[in-house]
Amino acid sequence: MNDKNVRVRFAPSPTGPLHMGGVRTALFNFLFARKHNGSFILRIEDTDQMRFVPGAEEYIIESLQWCGLHYDEGPGVGGPHAPYRQSERSAIYRQYAERLVNAGWAYYAFDAPEELDQKRKEAEAQGKSFAYDALSRQHMKNSLSLPESRVRELLAAGTPHVVRFKMPPDEEIVMHDLIRGEIRVKTSTLDDKVLFKADGLPTYHLANVVDDFLMRITHVIRGEEWLPSLPLHVLLYRGLGWEDKRPEFAHLPLILKPNGQGKLSKRDGDKMGFPVFPLQWKDPETGEVSMGYREQGYFPEAFINMLALLGWNPGTEQELFTLDELIQAFSLDRVNKSGARFDPEKARWFNQQYLRKRPAPELVRLFLPVLQSKGVRADENTVERIVETVRDRAVFVSDLWDHSWFFFQRPETYDPAIVKKRWSEQMPEWLSSLIAHLEKLTSFTAPEIKQAIHDFAEAKSIPAGNLMNCLRLCLVGSSMGPDLALICEILGTEEIKQRIEKAVAVIGNGVH
Repeated sequence: MNDKNVRVRFAPSPTGPLHMGGVRTALFNFLFARKHNGSFILRIEDTDQMRFVPGAEEYIIESLQWCGLHYDEGPGVGGPHAPYRQSERSAIYRQYAERLVNAGWAYYAFDAPEELDQKRKEAEAQGKSFAYDALSRQHMKNSLSLPESRVRELLAAGTPHVVRFKMPPDEEIVMHDLIRGEIRVKTSTLDDKVLFKADGLPTYHLANVVDDFLMRITHVIRGEEWLPSLPLHVLLYRGLGWEDKRPEFAHLPLILKPNGQGKLSKRDGDKMGFPVFPLQWKDPETGEVSMGYREQGYFPEAFINMLALLGWNPGTEQELFTLDELIQAFSLDRVNKSGARFDPEKARWFNQQYLRKRPAPELVRLFLPVLQSKGVRADENTVERIVETVRDRAVFVSDLWDHSWFFFQRPETYDPAIVKKRWSEQMPEWLSSLIAHLEKLTSFTAPEIKQAIHDFAEAKSIPAGNLMNCLRLCLVGSSMGPDLALICEILGTEEIKQRIEKAVAVIGNGVH
């Protein structure tokens, strides 16, 4: 393989939001292209106008951009093989459909939709399923069964028709997949697929093969749901005389539900509370909103890192990869044949690792809008110290508030269980003496504060555990939070004093 010539494409249909399985397909194409100094192309396969969803193409492009998967050629970028939307290439395909007909690899079929429906119903009544194939085509209304003069009449009259592929009747097709190895399929099990529709647009099969050839695609890396199409695509290359230019194929394993039973779907995410789409999606027809990884607070790098390890492994124990490291490590021979089970908790773990690795100033910048939404104004240096203190407890930036709110707001309530267990009549006096003791410290740092609290408890013969639990209760309202001495250092003596006074007034002097 000549690295310089590697050309891969991600070719989604704009029929709705991009599933995370689609993002992984784009990612593997991107990694393969970058690894071999090749080109990564985005092609929008929008020939199925019946299923076209407004906004879906924009969603696909925005998703790839958020993930950092920037394409070299495609909509909005251009390139030597433009246009990159199949709907804008519709004039290209008819000539190739005609070429296949003329070469004996395809034929015109004039069967009306209601006639085909009738055939299906008749087959169902006999407990069978109808297939338009090498056996049935002789009894249908097409250019193989009709006299040539009648075919000419129908075409001249503009009779609606499709072009179907003429599947060889009894041949074994031997194919090679870069992930799955040798695949053998008998043509007797395959039907005559429509290549060109009555509306003047190609089907996926013809447009896909023609565009891959014209765009000089060298490797087709796609999901395993396209594996049943492989024999037809291989035969189309043969029928069009392009066998020597046929790309290599690699079919990626499915992403499975968390229980490993079947393909991951939107329904699984809705039921278990996790996203299956990279970005939030609002259905233009129903108005239904689906969760997105971006809006849930995931870092794109964490999302991509998690996806990369669904169905591929680097052969080492390493789990955290930058995009550049993924490019260096990636190879198709380490992609699994079997499906990869998605674990929502593992996805959260990846985000937690990336949050921990983020530079503190960047986390502060991301956290400030959260503080502003709570009506909190705080000094950035103080916020940075607080973020550094609690960051290891958070999975998402929004979690930082849950673990640090008490630095910015005084508690309104106090855990009654701690009051009942720890508070005593002497506690207000002890706490008042403690703050007076702390105010005398020359250096108000966590190590000094910790030592001072222990010295004070020992000198007064006070149970240190009780004293520290009640001090935390006054400052935080519960038993939560990081190291108590660190909380004291960040709050400062004046704030500590006011919080103790408030807690004493609320709790009262008696034991609750």
